[in-house]
Amino acid sequence: MIEAIIFDVDGTLAETEELHRRAFNETFAAIGVDWFWDREDYRELLTTTGGKERIARFLRHQKGDPAPMPIPEIHKAKTDRFVALMAEGEIALRPGIADLVTEAKRAGLKLAIATTTSLPNVEALCRACFGKPASAIFDVIAAGDMVSHKKPSPEVYLLALKELGLEPDQAVAIEDSLNGLRAAKAAGLRCIVSPGFYTRHEEFAGADRLVGCFSEIGGLAGLEATAPVA
Repeated sequence: MIEAIIFDVDGTLAETEELHRRAFNETFAAIGVDWFWDREDYRELLTTTGGKERIARFLRHQKGDPAPMPIPEIHKAKTDRFVALMAEGEIALRPGIADLVTEAKRAGLKLAIATTTSLPNVEALCRACFGKPASAIFDVIAAGDMVSHKKPSPEVYLLALKELGLEPDQAVAIEDSLNGLRAAKAAGLRCIVSPGFYTRHEEFAGADRLVGCFSEIGGLAGLEATAPVA
């Protein structure tokens, strides 16, 4: 029996990636650099997990050595802008997520987050979308700033399982990206994938279930019917 659901955040709980792109570009303009990421640029950069890591990759490929640039400070400014945009109501949960969370809580399942994004971003999203702090919705939050290696490493999922006190076969992961799927499977979890706007082009071989929308899961009964890890 499933005892917990572990959710990714960006692209899974909500279609946040376009808002992230906007926050990056507005931050770049605010600090006076001539960087701009269009949708195709950002789609490619998303194959690297982590905002600071994306900036460093961009600088290596486009501008040379990233070392002279204050990447952590740039990323913090971007996070602040992203949080502000969410507070202004620029975000909403993906269809099916609210119902799944509500049904799971009523059934007494534990809910967790396993994400590459930072804890402030998780908190801001929960306040914007649920109207509550993250701790009021999720029993465990494992965020990107809590681990040494980001997805597709399984580290953040293993941290979530450890904090939940559960084995992999007692939980199911909900994801939207190939890196997320790889991380979940490497942690031994079942994984249901619904691609987001920026991940529709990816191949999801190995997913236990692939759906166009999370509302297609069929609630907890659908989760229980997902084939167990071989």
